[in-house]
Amino acid sequence: MKTPRRVRFVLLAGALVLCPCIAAAQPAWKPEKPVELIAPSAPGGGTDKTARLMQKLWQDKRALDVPVTVVNKSGGQGAVALTYLKSHAADAHYLEIVSAVLLTSHISGASSYSYTDFSPIALLNSEYVVFAVKADSPLGNLNDLRVRLRKDPASASIAVGTSLGGANHIAAAFVARAAGADTKKLKTIVFRSSAESAVAGLGGHVDVVISSASILLPHLNSGAMRFLAVSAPQRSAGALAAVPTLREQGVDAVVDNFRLVLAAPGLAPAQAAYWEQVLMRLSATEEWKSDLERNVWENAYRGSRDTRRYLDAQYAELKSVLTDMGFAK
Repeated sequence: MKTPRRVRFVLLAGALVLCPCIAAAQPAWKPEKPVELIAPSAPGGGTDKTARLMQKLWQDKRALDVPVTVVNKSGGQGAVALTYLKSHAADAHYLEIVSAVLLTSHISGASSYSYTDFSPIALLNSEYVVFAVKADSPLGNLNDLRVRLRKDPASASIAVGTSLGGANHIAAAFVARAAGADTKKLKTIVFRSSAESAVAGLGGHVDVVISSASILLPHLNSGAMRFLAVSAPQRSAGALAAVPTLREQGVDAVVDNFRLVLAAPGLAPAQAAYWEQVLMRLSATEEWKSDLERNVWENAYRGSRDTRRYLDAQYAELKSVLTDMGFAK
């Protein structure tokens, strides 16, 4: 026996009303056990500082119903931490704070892990580098440096912290490339930290120091150093407002030693969506914004999809310059 058309309509309408209720009844994912924030640096490093601030704000604001701990897994240019994260596939209780080293280590062959092996959740902040010289340096602006590098790439000694092939070294290569100089012939001197490279610059032992702005800002404020350029896409506010960008001075490049949150591979959409919302709320807090300002970092929050696109673009650009430098494998 056929169901009358009117009855079928009533039944269908009832189903449409019930469906949203049934969907709403399904609980959204949230952490059910302690969360680990993994930092691929020792305590005090940039990723560690970011992780510990996140931990503090989540605890102070009771943003999560479970404890949060910071776990330091330094070594192997990030490979140790990534190995640990990957061992927890599909488990959204493990998050890692990573920087641009994630990309450069893979391009150089120092790490076998690509960002595509994981689940990018959100871009948190951007850290740009500055080109600094001693106050009485004959280099009056970035063009003076470009002219010198064009004549002889090894004529200016450039101090960078930590390692070759990192953000500081890459920034120098972009300027050299814009000048038409051979990036492989740069006279780059590596120090154990950016703080040590700053001491060399202040002592007149090197011509240029390239470092995160936060490290060198005290020397700018004291008048001991001048900043020739910052690697940001546009001028920064606050302390760096008067410092021209690379682009303003004819070098079409942005060097961003970003911090972002990476999760293990195989996350369910609901898990990724949960963390994306939590991190978006975190980035909007006044405490977070104040810490960024204190470190001369930019608030650069992007959701999962935009973060993946950003990584795609950054990887291509970094691979191009690292190839020129002879560091790509």
